[in-house]
Amino acid sequence: MQVLEGVSEFAAVAETSSFTVAGKRLGISTAQVSRQVSALEHRLGTKLFYRTTRKVSMTEAGQLYYQQCRRALDELEEAERAVTNLQLTPRGLLRLTAPVTYGEGTIAPILNDYLSRYPDVEAQLHLTNQMVDLVADGYDLAIRLGKLEDSTLMARRLTSRTFYVCASPDYLARHGEPHALSELDQHRCLLGTQDTWRFQEQGRARSVRVKGRLRCNSGWALVDAALKGMGLIQLPDYYVKDYIEAGELVSLLEPYQEREDGIWGVYPHNRHLSPKVSFFLDHLTAALKG
Repeated sequence: MQVLEGVSEFAAVAETSSFTVAGKRLGISTAQVSRQVSALEHRLGTKLFYRTTRKVSMTEAGQLYYQQCRRALDELEEAERAVTNLQLTPRGLLRLTAPVTYGEGTIAPILNDYLSRYPDVEAQLHLTNQMVDLVADGYDLAIRLGKLEDSTLMARRLTSRTFYVCASPDYLARHGEPHALSELDQHRCLLGTQDTWRFQEQGRARSVRVKGRLRCNSGWALVDAALKGMGLIQLPDYYVKDYIEAGELVSLLEPYQEREDGIWGVYPHNRHLSPKVSFFLDHLTAALKG
């Protein structure tokens, strides 16, 4: 396919700034690299490199072409890996970490199903609410909630979560229902680790400071307090959805609900994921969507 001729050689020179090193990387002669790059330049009608006896550097056209080519080559590599993985069976030790509550209730059962399907895989699941260093601590994968901060890692969006403000029918019968964010200061709010709750108003994110008698770093303890009529809570759907559907809690302030928050699979920057990780990511995505 002529459109691809010389592209791998060009990318190798662009990344090594050397025709000789590029040839060694590709397992071909320096002369062959030079011929392929020259033919590519002739086909494109422009110079891609400035060449001197001491240095090789990209022209402006070369830089633009490299950015596009690198993405295309990455996608080709991914396509080859995907086809190859069809012939492979996941095996080996899978080390992953997840937040405690979400890990216990959601990730662990999915992992157990995955292990049942692929008997050659072993797993270590570490549940913690602390941010671990995947590379330094040797993890293959982390499940992270909300906004991502570490741009050095690769991430796949698995699903999303929604935060609900809710209270028991008994509490609302005694204290009334808030209909605006400004009314929250008139209510007893059950606090987690933060003094503010998250909302969206007129398309913009908004934080509202709340107060109350109880503060606890356990979501389930706050759910129990809300069920007992002690106040309002704001928690993700996996804490409260079943209680709302059963009528034991009432969802409040829904027009101000923050748009869906991401749940991510995060892994070290490596395009060539092993089958044990890539298959688990696919399994996890399908299970969460299902």
